[in-house]
Amino acid sequence: MRYGYFDDEHREYVITRPDTPLPWINYLGNQDYFGLISNTAGGYSFYRDARLRRLTRYRYNDAPLDSGGRYLYLRDDSSGEFWSPTWQPTRRDLPDYTCRHGLGYTIIAATYQNIRAEARYFVPPNENLEIWQLTVTNQRAAAARLSLFSSIEFCLWDANDDATNFQRNFNTAQVEVSDGVIYHKTEYRERRNHFAYFAGSETLAGFDTQREAFLGEYRGWDNPAVVERGESTNSIAQGWQPIGSHHVPVTLQPNETRQIVFLLGYHENPPDQKFDPPNSQTINKRTVAPVIARYRDPANVAAAFDALRAHWDDLLERFQVKTPDVHTNRMVNLWNAYQCMATFNLSRSASLYESGIGRGIGFRDSNQDLLGAVHMAPARARARILDIAATQLESGGAYHQYQPLTKRGNNDIGSNFNDDPLWLILAVAAYIKETGDWTILEERVPYDNQPGTEQPLFEHLQRCIRYTLDRLGPHGLPLIGRADWNDCLNLNCFSDTPGESFQTTTNKDGKIAESVLIAGLFVVAAEELAELMERHVDDAGASVV
Repeated sequence: MRYGYFDDEHREYVITRPDTPLPWINYLGNQDYFGLISNTAGGYSFYRDARLRRLTRYRYNDAPLDSGGRYLYLRDDSSGEFWSPTWQPTRRDLPDYTCRHGLGYTIIAATYQNIRAEARYFVPPNENLEIWQLTVTNQRAAAARLSLFSSIEFCLWDANDDATNFQRNFNTAQVEVSDGVIYHKTEYRERRNHFAYFAGSETLAGFDTQREAFLGEYRGWDNPAVVERGESTNSIAQGWQPIGSHHVPVTLQPNETRQIVFLLGYHENPPDQKFDPPNSQTINKRTVAPVIARYRDPANVAAAFDALRAHWDDLLERFQVKTPDVHTNRMVNLWNAYQCMATFNLSRSASLYESGIGRGIGFRDSNQDLLGAVHMAPARARARILDIAATQLESGGAYHQYQPLTKRGNNDIGSNFNDDPLWLILAVAAYIKETGDWTILEERVPYDNQPGTEQPLFEHLQRCIRYTLDRLGPHGLPLIGRADWNDCLNLNCFSDTPGESFQTTTNKDGKIAESVLIAGLFVVAAEELAELMERHVDDAGASVV
């Protein structure tokens, strides 16, 4: 069965029916603010770290599978019937449904009872917010009196704690509503200086911030009581489950089109300027208010989308091929490069399979991902290399993962994935080949982010080699440690205890199991480092060889 096709002219993948075998997702964002969005508007958003700065909730392994997202509801106030132009969560029959996954944006459109609605979701370059741009057209012969409801469910920041610590979390949620903007400020009073906001471009008839008030008892997102009734309750969440929902009345004459904008964003205040007035509990909005005002204006939204298109034009135009095969051209020039930037941004820390809760960014992953993106974003690649190197251990080993927010190694997973350090050499070599920037080798970088341990990056690379040479097995091949790129192949784990991790438990001495893969990787990394050593000259002008 066919579910979609590539639209080469518009550089989009077009999905033509909503009931795909699995959620087909796109990635929003390009710097610090990111989101995952499915072909039915499912997914979640976060700032830098999918665990520690999660803005919205998403329920993995739920039924239906894609549960939780950026949902919009349209209600015909004459009949009381309502639907979602994104199909989920109401799942009405939408015969002309389409989803267009583009470069950093997704457009979902459908017509229901001669009301055409198109929702465009994207993150403007260099902004910590996402835009939901809804365009509604009345294709009826008579005027249409509609109600539009937005909805989002806030996560209480730490996604793991949010999903497990109910005894506390049912008592801590807090919101603030001002000028039609819903601010999520759980723990802002006590120990955070950041908050989320959910705003709209239109005058509201009402709002809701308490999930139970919006959905009603024993109801789900497919049948909210507020939408069914056509009237918000103006609920203010104090504990329990905070959400954001706006009610916007929309009256359209025949063939009239109207655009409504919603903004979901993240903002920080300096710790000593959190409240306005001081000593109150009211969020200081002086720096966030201009951002909200800017993107409430449809003209600025249009300009932001143009800037996003220009951003991707710039990245992709740096390397293009022309072959006789249209499929090769499409993948090399567009979709492979786009995927490389997505993996560079997130390093597989967040997807619909990797929850973003149990891990951070991978040491190996980040070095590998950099190889496919360095030509598109060399400055960001340089910064990423230095971040990765700063998590390296003095032994030359590496934490298998680190948190992108704190840039510190993840102790829960630990180290001893013995292929990890060698990938740093390949990443640095690729960066220098692409940029000719030899100065990176003299950048002083700490070990394990410990002040006072700074050494030139070049020293870090040499320790990667020494780490492998110090860990050879009975045949002179590198010991596998916990893994050799196959993260489940822990040959030193002979667990018979339920609950132990086959990936991280080591109950053998680890001095026998060898890896041919690491041996091959070592040869490649050693050759790259040898070439660097031949050409690198230290500050004194002498060869380091």
